[in-house]
Amino acid sequence: LENELLYGVPFEMSEQAQSKEFVIPIGKAKIERQGTHVTLVAHSRPVGHCLEAAAVLSKEGVECEVINLRTIRPMDIETVEASVVKTNHLVTVEGGWPQFGVGAEVSARIMEGPAFNYLDAPAVRVTGADVPMPYAKILEDNCIPQVKDIVFAVKKALNI
Repeated sequence: LENELLYGVPFEMSEQAQSKEFVIPIGKAKIERQGTHVTLVAHSRPVGHCLEAAAVLSKEGVECEVINLRTIRPMDIETVEASVVKTNHLVTVEGGWPQFGVGAEVSARIMEGPAFNYLDAPAVRVTGADVPMPYAKILEDNCIPQVKDIVFAVKKALNI
């Protein structure tokens, strides 16, 4: 499924991606930004917010590894596990409600898998508010995760 809020968002396309032979592998996440302090995992629109938050945090000396899941079923948990082993911290970001969300699934798989032993702090989830989506723009902006919310969550995970 695609997020209609991305329709008006411009972004760069590589020459390779514009080729007719280019195929995005199903079930393979993409590391959008390398980092060493914390792993940010997202899909769809929140990936852009994670990249913005990573840029803000970089100015403060915190290097975030940003993972774009690209697909959630199948989910490339191996890429997330490898990143968590490297950074020792996990923050998931999604626009949906917290209950039954993708972030809950990623957190559960990390907690139940081999990467759990590498975590230095509990995983932190950044999600949409658990309310019906409002129509007013200002309320909508307060219901879905923003860059400031991701920055706050990373600082919470790192205890800074």
